[in-house]
Amino acid sequence: MSDTEDDRRDPFESFNRKQGQGQGGIRDPYPLYAAMREQCPVHRIDVAAMSGGQSMLPGTPKEIYAVVTHDGVSEALRDGRRFCSKRYEKSMGLVMGHSILEMDDPEHAVYRKILQRAFTRKALERWEGEVVSPVVHRCIDAFAERGRADLVRELTFPFPVTVIAEMIGVPREEHDLFHRAAIELISVGFDWDAGMAGSRTLGELFGRLIEERRNEPRDDLVSVLLHSEVDGARMDDDLIVAFLRLLAPAGAETTYRSSSNLLFGLLTNPEQLEAVRRDRSLIAAATEEGLRWEAPLTGIMRTATEDTVIEGTEIPAGAAVGIQLGAANRDASRYENPDAFDISRPARQHMAFAFGPHRCLGMHLARMETDVVVNAVLDRLPGVRLDPAAEDVHISGLVFRSPASLPVVFDAA
Repeated sequence: MSDTEDDRRDPFESFNRKQGQGQGGIRDPYPLYAAMREQCPVHRIDVAAMSGGQSMLPGTPKEIYAVVTHDGVSEALRDGRRFCSKRYEKSMGLVMGHSILEMDDPEHAVYRKILQRAFTRKALERWEGEVVSPVVHRCIDAFAERGRADLVRELTFPFPVTVIAEMIGVPREEHDLFHRAAIELISVGFDWDAGMAGSRTLGELFGRLIEERRNEPRDDLVSVLLHSEVDGARMDDDLIVAFLRLLAPAGAETTYRSSSNLLFGLLTNPEQLEAVRRDRSLIAAATEEGLRWEAPLTGIMRTATEDTVIEGTEIPAGAAVGIQLGAANRDASRYENPDAFDISRPARQHMAFAFGPHRCLGMHLARMETDVVVNAVLDRLPGVRLDPAAEDVHISGLVFRSPASLPVVFDAA
């Protein structure tokens, strides 16, 4: 079977194969981050030398100033004036279009206010009952009587992208098209041509939806964005398409990874899993600990707008600054025994959703989805545990982290 035919049959297999090629099988970057923190809080890294001059993404800088401490990361993220997001124009902007990812204030603040109208508490409550819970339970229906499953392939990978499709208003008959295009888009880091093809497909799909909703609004994201106005500002069609493209990886991939990481943390710590099973109020703390312990996205980029200093390190104007979220979340000066997964850990602000002006717009949606999926797993898969026959189940990746599979067994109904 050809790659194209195989991809249409099993989009997860295509993504998993490409991800394996792009991530390099990196299992545990945290000892390196710890060693870097011991040396100094900010490191100048020669990217060209590390990669041999090769890069999959346009706009990749030749050198990066990597910030690896919690205080340094917090400082950079809080200050959008000294550290701007414009660099993304020359990389992800080519794939997504002009979106809030690459905007800075005051433009960013204007459009963020409009987008926040799509993520109100009332909207989240409706989506939980009408979209998220039904999608999660449809996934579980397919394997609940089997007694075993791969929770990544069969649950955490498919459910978030289906949720996003339904929230946007993609017709059910086009979900497969949306799913394949979204996978192509989120594979852009290791397959540029596929990413651009996915971008074009999604652009055409969203363009059709915008035209349909312009005169016949519905209760979906396209309609909300098309008809919202804040302080006289509205989103034009190009901005709406760019945001919806961004929502595929931001809303689907990171949720799939964070929920997979949390379930891995619980399944590999059975006493904590049992505590959550007995007391569901612990899910909120478990979710935050999972995000701190294994952030789905370990780093983001900023550009220094002026000669400046972070934690005593001089950074020149125009320099690429690597904000290492994963390193910040394992900083021993802030978190005791940071490499341990511990849901009883005292609550402290983590950086998995970033911070400051660009803090993740969909973080409350992600938390709600995680709550739904963990409750559903515990309710419907009695005695769920890692399959004892499975070998070497683990989290891996450098920029994006998650387990490739989560084979489990449980007491079938």
